Amino acid sequence: MYAVFKTGGKQYRGKIGDRLHIEKIDVTEGNIFNFEQVLLIGEGTEIKVGSPFLEDVKVSAKVLVQGRGKKIKVVKFKRRTNYRRTKGHRQHYTEIEIISILDESKTKLSIKDPEIKVAKKKATKKKATKKKATKKKATKKKVTKKKVAKKVTTKKEGKK
Repeated sequence: MYAVFKTGGKQYRGKIGDRLHIEKIDVTEGNIFNFEQVLLIGEGTEIKVGSPFLEDVKVSAKVLVQGRGKKIKVVKFKRRTNYRRTKGHRQHYTEIEIISILDESKTKLSIKDPEIKVAKKKATKKKATKKKATKKKATKKKVTKKKVAKKVTTKKEGKK
């Protein structure tokens, strides 16, 4: 039997007896810790998937070591300015050993729930109907005629 559980923003897959390095949890060495955010359990071909978590399922693990990982060098660099910075970082981790995977739903219910069969609808293919292309009629734009200004003639007074 194996389980997929979530802790520290990551998901881990493990079975009974596995040793895992996980993100640091605040539990002293030697104590037992229960993971209640179980996403999936499986045994053989039978798989239970939660949405998002399975209820009544716990993964129990024993804390073996609280430690720090290898040192990672972090380098900051800017060109042409003689700017270089180096830092080191060591990530904290917890090493655990999975002791048990408890599915309390199986222990509570010994009678199997009757399965409800739902008839699946067959997908029917829709026939594509051809659309007739309609010709667009050109609309005539009304042209406004400009009014021509009348010429004003003045009489010349020089001739009598």
